[in-house]
Amino acid sequence: MTHFPPSFVWGAAAASYQIEGAATEDGKGPSIWDMLCRKPGAIWEGHSGDVACDHYHRYPEDVALMRKIGLQAYRFSISWPRVLPDGVGKVNPAGLGFYDRLVDSLLEAGVAPYATLFHWDFPYALYCRGGWLNRDSADWFADYARVVVEALGDRVRDWMTLNEIRVFVGMGHLDGEHAPGDKLGMPEVLRVGHHAMLAHGKAVQAIRAASPGPCRVGWAPTTFPMIPVTESPEDIAAARMAMFSVVEEFAIWSNTWWLDPVFFGRYPEDGLRLFGAAAPPIQPGDMETIAQPLDFCGFNIYQGSGVQAGPQGYPISVPHPVGYPKTSFNWPVTPEVLYWGPRFMYERYGVPLFITENGLANADWVSLDGAVHDPQRIDFTRRYLLALERAIADGVDMRGYFHWSLMDNFEWANGYRERFGLVFVDYATQQRVLKDSARWYAEVIASNGAKLHEGL
Repeated sequence: MTHFPPSFVWGAAAASYQIEGAATEDGKGPSIWDMLCRKPGAIWEGHSGDVACDHYHRYPEDVALMRKIGLQAYRFSISWPRVLPDGVGKVNPAGLGFYDRLVDSLLEAGVAPYATLFHWDFPYALYCRGGWLNRDSADWFADYARVVVEALGDRVRDWMTLNEIRVFVGMGHLDGEHAPGDKLGMPEVLRVGHHAMLAHGKAVQAIRAASPGPCRVGWAPTTFPMIPVTESPEDIAAARMAMFSVVEEFAIWSNTWWLDPVFFGRYPEDGLRLFGAAAPPIQPGDMETIAQPLDFCGFNIYQGSGVQAGPQGYPISVPHPVGYPKTSFNWPVTPEVLYWGPRFMYERYGVPLFITENGLANADWVSLDGAVHDPQRIDFTRRYLLALERAIADGVDMRGYFHWSLMDNFEWANGYRERFGLVFVDYATQQRVLKDSARWYAEVIASNGAKLHEGL
C-alpha cells in the first residue's frame, strides 16, 4: 500500500558550483563563489569548487548513474557566469552548449530535467556593479533567464528561478559566511532581498515569454517548519502561528517575509512593523511583478523545532531532548517536518508542492569490501518519506521529492567536509561509488514508495 500518486516524481538534486568544476574553462566567467574561495580562511581547509566533482567533463558517467538508480527526474542548476561570463551581454556558446548536451543526455536516459536558474553562483562582474544591491539586478537576471530558456526550453519543461533566497541573502549579505561574504546592515540586506524577489518575478515572466513549448514555473525556497509537540488543536495552532510569524529572533529567516510577497503580493504586516524604516523601498508595480502566478513551489526542508501552546495560545519553543539524534552536520533529525511543513505551507498558499531538497550529511567512506555502507542515510530518508506520505494521505498536493544530493560535493563554506550524496565521490581520483542508500532508493522508486513499509 502506498499513498504516493502514480504521477509522483522521484528524483535527486545537485547544483552547478557544487559539482561542475571547470571553473575557468571554455570561457566561463568568475562567480562570487570563485571570489570567496580565494579569500583566506573563508572556506574549510581552503577548499574550492575549481574541480569539485568534475561533472563538467564527467556528466555522461553521472547521467548513467542516475539511470542506474532509476531516477525519474534530476534537479540541476545552471551557472549564470558560464552562460554569460560578464553576467550580461555576450553569450558563451561553449557554456550554454554544456547544458544543451546535459539535457539531451538526461532525456536519452529517461530522466526529466528540472532546471534551477540560480543556485548562488552570481557573476563576479555584476557583483562589481553592485550585485543584488543594484535594482538593475532584476533585469540582469530576467535577461539571463530568457537566454537560457530560448536555448533549452524546447526540451526543459520545469523551471525554478531562485534557490533558497533567504539563505543567499542572509548568509551571503548579513552573516558573511557565504558568498559574497558581506556583512551589511538590515536596510541593505532587505533591499538585496527585495531586488532578488523582483528578479524572481521578472524571470517568471521571461520564462513564460521565451518558452517555445509548454512550461511549468516555480521556485525553491528553504523553510524551517515548526513541529507541534502534541497533536492537540492548541499545539497545532501554536506551531502554525510560529511558522507564519515574523519575530525578532528569526527576523531574516522567517517564512512569510519571503513567501507572502510571492504568493499574496504583499509583505506581512508583522514584518513591516518589526523592520520599520529598514524595510525596502517599493516602487509602483513591484509587488505585482513579484507575485507572478506559479505552477508549483519547491521546498528545501531538512530540520525543524518543536513548539507548544503557551499562555493565550502563543507559541513557546520546546528544545530538543538531551541526546537527540543529529546528522554529522549537527543538524537535528526531525522527520515530522516533512508532514507539518508541507501541511502548513499547502494550507496557507494552496499551490502544488515539491520537496526540492531533503537529505543528510553523513560520515561515509569506502569499506574494505569496496562498498559504501550508509544505513543512517537509509533510515533518515525512510523516516522523512513516511512523514511526507502521511501529508499526501491528508490531502497535500505533493508532486515529487528530490533527494539532496545526487553525489557528494562542495558544501559551500564547509568545503568537502560533509557528504550528502547517494553516490560517493573520491575527490582525488573522481571515482564514483553507489552507496547502499542509492541502491535502496532505487527500490523505493521502483515500488513508488511501497518499499518504505517493508517490515513495519
